[in-house]
Amino acid sequence: MEGYHLAYHVDVTKEDQVKHAILEAAKIVGSPHILVNSAGVTGATNIRSHETDTEDVARVFDINFYGSYYTSKYVLPLMLEKEYGRVLHIASIAGKEGNAGMLAYSTSKAAVIAMAKVQGKEYADMGINVNALAPAVIQTPLVDAMPELQVRYMTDKIPAKRCGTLDEVANLVAYIVSPMNSFTTGFTFDLSGGRATY
Repeated sequence: MEGYHLAYHVDVTKEDQVKHAILEAAKIVGSPHILVNSAGVTGATNIRSHETDTEDVARVFDINFYGSYYTSKYVLPLMLEKEYGRVLHIASIAGKEGNAGMLAYSTSKAAVIAMAKVQGKEYADMGINVNALAPAVIQTPLVDAMPELQVRYMTDKIPAKRCGTLDEVANLVAYIVSPMNSFTTGFTFDLSGGRATY
């Protein structure tokens, strides 16, 4: 249904809520064509691994990894019905390189990247592409809330010497989830201002 919009308030750490929202939406608008997982938190930052709080690390994994796992778990079967779909997990350059002082965030995003690789291979011959996006620092409220020292540590690594913008993210996301992206799956796209060149 073109122009039809639904909104659900869902805690992505609660599998039953995620499942219910996805299945209810599918009853109304049909099988989804696109899933973009973008919920994420940093947790405590600018601390060494031995200083981390176990509950904080678990909370970060609940949102960053399990949130993406739950949504894809229930969307992928619906995409299989139509033999078409585009799934994009928003990861981070921290998941590829690791940011000192950000154990929970970096490792949770590494798990997201690994999930995209696994799912990309599992559904490659079924019309479904699954990829990840690994931005460097993007100017968002999440970054605004971080300690200045941590943000400077991250932006100093970017050859472009600035944060990325939400428009730059949106433009790349639009391509990744489009029909034009028909032969790339299990891949992690970089959006790093030159930080990642591999």
